[in-house]
Amino acid sequence: MSAAEAPVTQGGDAARGPVRPGGLLDVLGVASVVLDTAGRIVLWSPQAEELFGYTAHEALGQYAARLMVHERHIELVGKLFADVMRTGQSWAGGFPVKHKDGSTRLVEFRNMRLLDDRGDVYALGLAADQSTVRRLEQDVALSERMVEQSPSGLAVLDPQLRFVSVNPALERINGLPAADHVGRPLAEVLPRLVTEPLEAEARQVLRTGVPVIDRPVVGRTSADPEQDHTWSLSLYRLEDALGNVLGVAASVIDITEQHRASVEAETARRRLAVIADASARIGTTLELDRTACELAEVAVPELADVAAVDLLDAVVEGRRSTLGPAEPAVIRALALRPQDDSDAVRAADLPGATARYGPDRLVTECVRSAEAVLVPRVRDEDLPRIARSPEAAELLGRAGLHSYLAVPLIARGEVLGALDLKRTRNPAPFDEDDVLLARELAARAAVQIDNARWYQNARNTALTLQRSLLPSHPPVTTGLEVASRYQPAGATSEVGGDWFDVIPLEGGRTALVVGDVMGSGISAAATMGRLRTATTTLAALGLDPALLLEQLDKTTSALDHSIATCVYAVHDPYLRQCRIANAGHLPPARVRPGRPPELLDLPTGVPLGVGGIDFSTVTVDFAPGDELVFYTDGLVETRCHSLDERLDFLLSLLDDPARPLEETCDLLLRTLHHPDNHDDVALLIARAQELP
Repeated sequence: MSAAEAPVTQGGDAARGPVRPGGLLDVLGVASVVLDTAGRIVLWSPQAEELFGYTAHEALGQYAARLMVHERHIELVGKLFADVMRTGQSWAGGFPVKHKDGSTRLVEFRNMRLLDDRGDVYALGLAADQSTVRRLEQDVALSERMVEQSPSGLAVLDPQLRFVSVNPALERINGLPAADHVGRPLAEVLPRLVTEPLEAEARQVLRTGVPVIDRPVVGRTSADPEQDHTWSLSLYRLEDALGNVLGVAASVIDITEQHRASVEAETARRRLAVIADASARIGTTLELDRTACELAEVAVPELADVAAVDLLDAVVEGRRSTLGPAEPAVIRALALRPQDDSDAVRAADLPGATARYGPDRLVTECVRSAEAVLVPRVRDEDLPRIARSPEAAELLGRAGLHSYLAVPLIARGEVLGALDLKRTRNPAPFDEDDVLLARELAARAAVQIDNARWYQNARNTALTLQRSLLPSHPPVTTGLEVASRYQPAGATSEVGGDWFDVIPLEGGRTALVVGDVMGSGISAAATMGRLRTATTTLAALGLDPALLLEQLDKTTSALDHSIATCVYAVHDPYLRQCRIANAGHLPPARVRPGRPPELLDLPTGVPLGVGGIDFSTVTVDFAPGDELVFYTDGLVETRCHSLDERLDFLLSLLDDPARPLEETCDLLLRTLHHPDNHDDVALLIARAQELP
């Protein structure tokens, strides 16, 4: 039987026959030489031939000292040889030896006396290249020192996955001395870990030789039985120089802190993603119910299995509400978003319904204190404080409610209501990170909800207004000089619906508005007042001009099918721009020094009240010295001239950018407003100024 075919013994099993050879002796290349008592070579191994260069034919029968030793060392070698043969004491050490090629090599020797069955004495010399021996010794010393001092836990497992050796670092990680590892399998040494997957991977490494690198393992050991740790585990197959599988080497690094930091970073990334999603999805309209639904939809399933948005009933009606310690909370449900149909849905208040929650209820505590209320692990005794009734508490219990969180909706210092979150399917309890995320969502959504609430109230108010007075004089604004005129229709005509407005906004910006309600009489005037009020309210929300016209279009549609045209512009003195949107109105004229006056090329849009068509916002440059002229059709329309002719006439009158605005207003009214035109006129001129 060849060595390659020989049966292999594993681990500590008793040898039952020949085993496969190891590779260390092959690496060393140990040579064997036997001398008789006279010092002649009687045995010469192939390794000796390779080490010294002489063939067996050349060496056998030769005096070893003459063949292999320089003359200056022959006396010393003879003494050493005599001592070994006489006393039987072995001798070991390095010695310079002549090679056949004439060079001298340092060889590591082990010499000893042999006796055969007839009592004859021989000398056996085992030799290896000293540099090879030293290199292996250094490698072993380095390996031992690295293993002993490595901060990583290191272990060797035999092919049966029993511990063969461990280093001090692994002793500390596992909380056991090395002696309690050796000879034992993983499951015995680490009873607090789930070891079956690790053993399966180790067997795969033994079988294929493909290492496992940085495999995360989470669990506990005897070193810290009360705390979960995370380790990075790597597994490598161990082989000798001949490819014999010796076992598996394991490297273990405690990465608990890095893992915790990674989890925190991922949590932060997830939180930012949810917040970004919320910013895009919440507040797409100024409809109160829709805005509440958008908040609930963002919260499920990323944050909760069931989300509800509830407002204080007084807040919905436009009143401020403050709760005393013994007062119940009257809640109006606006939105409910479940992940699936469960008893938790049947326990919730349906959108539109009003419910009274006692002072001991958690949602009441949330809106009264303006603080988040967190119950990480809901017990049976907590359910009555969460639900609106005993029946609802029973439903929540059946649904598996195990964690609860309510955060207040606060906008502009006022508590509007609460975002109510429940977990029934998600096994993780709410934690402080969830509280932070819920608070951020609630804070962003509350502003949108408050905008929608105020818009809704403003819209309801606009429906009851009969007349809104035009401003007697435009207010002082940042970076603008403004002049305006309102010319009523003739004495024999009814009051019309033309209006203008100059609205200071946050950040030094100014809104400029000119509109015209179609029709005349009290009805047109009343509609104009309602639209102006709604415009002023919407402008305060800082809406984009196109979005403002969209909301104004909805208001107009509800006013007895009224139709109106409007141009709305927002001037930013710092950007030196105007953002303008048009709803079926005549285009403004722009006057710039050194250039001919022009009509702005704006998308005409459809009149307010038509509905169903989006508006567009256009940005135009508006530098100091530039003028914008807004007007209604009563200024330019006549029965005997085309509109194009009249607009050209308007531009021709704007030939002097330095003319005072008040004079320009008078000139335009005096020249353009035809006596037989029975329509009123609104005129607004704005000139950009240098900022102080």
